[in-house]
Amino acid sequence: MDKENAMQPILSNREFELFRNLIYKTCGINLAPSKKELVKSRLSKRLTHTGINSFEEYYRFVTKIDKSGQEMIHLLDSISTNKTDFFREKKHFEFLNTKLLPELITKKEKDRNKKLRIWCAASSSGEEPYTLAMTVLNHVNPENGWDIKILATDISTKILQKAISGVYKKETVRDVPLRLLASHFARVSVNNSTYYKARDHLKQLITYRRFNLMTPEFPFKNPFDFIFCRNVMIYFDPETQQRLVSKFYDCLPKGGYLFIGHSETLSRRVSKFNYIQPALYQK
Repeated sequence: MDKENAMQPILSNREFELFRNLIYKTCGINLAPSKKELVKSRLSKRLTHTGINSFEEYYRFVTKIDKSGQEMIHLLDSISTNKTDFFREKKHFEFLNTKLLPELITKKEKDRNKKLRIWCAASSSGEEPYTLAMTVLNHVNPENGWDIKILATDISTKILQKAISGVYKKETVRDVPLRLLASHFARVSVNNSTYYKARDHLKQLITYRRFNLMTPEFPFKNPFDFIFCRNVMIYFDPETQQRLVSKFYDCLPKGGYLFIGHSETLSRRVSKFNYIQPALYQK
C-alpha cells in the first residue's frame, strides 16, 4: 500500500487552492480546506484517465489547453455530490398533494390555462423529477388536455445520463408506494438482478438538461409554477446563495413556490420570499 501511495501524485496546498478557486468560480461550490483529500482522490482518477502526471499539469490542461471545455465538465462531474431518494423530505410532497397542486389546478382551470411548468434545479440521478412527475399525475392527466413539462437540470453530465435512463435498483425504489411503482415503473432483469425502469409516460413529462446555476442570467422566457432546488445551497457561501435565490425569485410568478432542502434556510433580511413552512417559500 505504501508503494502504491508513493506512486500517486501529490496535491500541494497551492494546487488545492487553485482547484478550490476554479470550482468556486465555475459552479459556486465552496469547498472547505478539509476537502483536500476528497479532491485529490476524485481528481486522481481524471489524471489516470487523461495520462497526465501531476495536478499542476492537469490544472493547466483544464484551464489553458482544453479549449473544448469537456475536461472541465469531467472535473465538475468528479467533484459533484449526488445524494437523493424518491419522495425525499416527504412533507414537501404532502404540501404539493394537499395544498399547492389542488389550488393551482383549480386556478388554472378557471383561467383556462392547462399548462404546468416545474423546474427541478438539481435533478441528480432522477429520483426527484420522477417523484414530481408521479405526484403531478395524481392530480391531472395529459389525456385531459393538460400540458405538463418538468425541466430537470444538473451540472453533472454523468449523473444526468443515469437520470435519463430511468433505471433503478430494487432498494432505490423502496420508498415508492407499491401502487405508484406498478403504475409508473416496469420491472426488468439486469444480470439476474431486479431493477425498475420508468415507463415512457413518466419520462415524456421530463426534459433533462445540463445547466450551471452560476449562469449570470437564466435564459427562461416564461415563469415556472414552482421550483425545487433542494440540498444544493449547502455547498454555496452566503453571497452565492443570495444571488441564486434572487434569480429563482425572478423565475416565478407572484404566488409561485420555492422548495429548498430542510438543512437550508433563506435569510429574511435579504430574501424577498415569504416563509411558508420549513424549507418552503412563496413569492
